[in-house]
Amino acid sequence: MYTIKIKFEQKGLSPVTLTDIAADQSLLEVCLDNGIELHHNCGAVCACSTCHLYIDNGMDYLEELSDREEDFIDRAVNPRINSRLGCQCVLQAGSGEVELTLPDQTQFLGE
Repeated sequence: MYTIKIKFEQKGLSPVTLTDIAADQSLLEVCLDNGIELHHNCGAVCACSTCHLYIDNGMDYLEELSDREEDFIDRAVNPRINSRLGCQCVLQAGSGEVELTLPDQTQFLGE
């Protein structure tokens, strides 16, 4: 089981800690299942960059970055070295702690 710590760049949102999160699900699924909105325009099939997030700690617990995912990260708003797509960050078997930051998604309004 995993502990997922989520910080938000959007002002007014407090950090959230999720516990007892099972492996074999994406960080996008974890967010949505816990009432945390993370855009996902393509339906979580690695065909856009709207579920872009930053992994601050725990990258070793996630499925490796694919070439396809890397191509879409390059199209994301404000990509960084620790950028990933939430739909592709699948928690591997085992347990641990993953810390991530969700970009301010209000910048996408009107797109």
